[in-house]
Amino acid sequence: MTPVNGTAEEARGETRDPLAVVPPGERGATRIADRVVAKVAGQAAREALGALPPDASRPHATVVVHHRVARVRVHLELGYPGDIGAHCREVRRHVTERVGALVGMEVPEVAVQVELLHLTPAHGVAQGRTR
Repeated sequence: MTPVNGTAEEARGETRDPLAVVPPGERGATRIADRVVAKVAGQAAREALGALPPDASRPHATVVVHHRVARVRVHLELGYPGDIGAHCREVRRHVTERVGALVGMEVPEVAVQVELLHLTPAHGVAQGRTR
């Protein structure tokens, strides 16, 4: 006979561990803040670029996370002259890879915004007409 407010196990004096009902991988939830994902993306951009011009600001990122998908915008400064397209491709690739590996989110979009170009020291000498 089952008690009115219990189970058959409780009627026999047996108790179950409430955590045993739900497998460990399904308990609770993990939420990673957007600013944490942005820090990871900014660091990944720094790794992808290597050495920056001495007066350049460090790359930083802004992120919008919806469910397990992160859309990233990276702001950076580059040396000039240089292959801007190649630098941007490498930043996109590395940010996608690192955010996916470290945070476990899908990154379908990495927008790279080049804020400023810095003359490299070898090319800092004025050429052409000067005043």
